Amino acid sequence: MAYGNDSESLPGATSAPPKVVLNVGCGYPAHPGVPPIFQGPEWREVRLDIDPAVNPDILCSMTDMRPIESGSIDAIWSSHNLEHLHRHEVPAALSEFLRVLRPGGQVLLTLPDLQKIAELVANDTLEDEAYRSPSGPITPLDMIYGHTPSLARGHYHMAHKTGFTARTLRALLVDAGFAGVILRREGYALWAHAYKPTA
Repeated sequence: MAYGNDSESLPGATSAPPKVVLNVGCGYPAHPGVPPIFQGPEWREVRLDIDPAVNPDILCSMTDMRPIESGSIDAIWSSHNLEHLHRHEVPAALSEFLRVLRPGGQVLLTLPDLQKIAELVANDTLEDEAYRSPSGPITPLDMIYGHTPSLARGHYHMAHKTGFTARTLRALLVDAGFAGVILRREGYALWAHAYKPTA
């Protein structure tokens, strides 16, 4: 059954369903979960992932989200996902994000800031710890190519296949049809917030 806004099709729905936030590339439950903006009682999370081991609500690729009806999602949260695609696949994923959002729906995403990471590489600290995450120490090498320990455990879908700067990410979102694009840099991450036009 396709996922949409009707109360029969979404997991955990009630007679008056709240707004739906689609957690793309959700990973394991509550790790990392959705940001505070989507944690209020008016929001309900639906988890999407390509890895069946994380038991998502929807098992599919972000480049082909056919199980989800067009215009049925209020918001999309995507944390460190687009870099796992080949560059030519990124427009397809953003097109799918736009398709499933209702008019006026929002996308919030974060991913590595390749420009900032390049500064670390230029300082010859490629394999030095840049920061510590719940997965352990993270190096510039991890941020560019994917988390080395995860890849060593055979999680090859965790490899990074492309990268972004603020300028290229903005251009991709605008080219995909998003409006009101706002970008900010935080540490070694880029954040983008944008909307699907209402007309």
